[in-house]
Amino acid sequence: MLEVKNINVSYGLVRVLWDVSLTVREGEMVATVGSNGAGKTTMLKTISGLLRPSSGSIQFNGERLDQVPSYSVIEKEIAHVPEGRRLFPFSSVLWNLEIGAYASRARGNIRESLEFVFELFPVLKERQKQLAGTLSGGEQQMLAIARGLMSMPHLLMLDEPSLGLAPILVNKVFEVLEQLNDRGVTILLVEQNIHSALHLCDRGYVLENGRIVLEGSGQELLNNPHVKEAYLGIV
Repeated sequence: MLEVKNINVSYGLVRVLWDVSLTVREGEMVATVGSNGAGKTTMLKTISGLLRPSSGSIQFNGERLDQVPSYSVIEKEIAHVPEGRRLFPFSSVLWNLEIGAYASRARGNIRESLEFVFELFPVLKERQKQLAGTLSGGEQQMLAIARGLMSMPHLLMLDEPSLGLAPILVNKVFEVLEQLNDRGVTILLVEQNIHSALHLCDRGYVLENGRIVLEGSGQELLNNPHVKEAYLGIV
């Protein structure tokens, strides 16, 4: 479904990604893990069209993404849930959800999409008239994920969805991702919670200093000596 091939990305004169390649097949959940500053967020922004690679290519279902503006990427059935949630805090939960149905294919299916996300996140239905900024951190993360789902994506990309959440809420977020994947949503997950991400995902990539240094199944990476020592504290 998604093929990222040898992309190089810079901020001005500073290179951030070096010949990064990855693939995501339809129906998979794939994790890209690594420490803070490894380039994970830059990679997602580049796939979304917010940044341009200086070289390499990005294809989704056989179409080039690296040559189209970001609003066209949304129309190609890709949703990006950014780090930090980026909600509209002084607007209602319902308005935040409805604005997620920006893509033309999603505008005529708002009612069905609302039913879907309210089934996944009942608390959002209860609080749909509440201002988004008054929700708890976990509820705001649920709203950010639900807003992404309102665009009816075939590929859902999430940037650090567990960041800053209490452990019980982290478990809830990963349970929801598993449910979505079971329902056929293809997921590309960027996470610092490496153990949980690799345990959940079909395959994973380890990004260090802007380069992919390891790839394999989630279990293979969890058993990898470098991952154990560098990220899981197991010597």
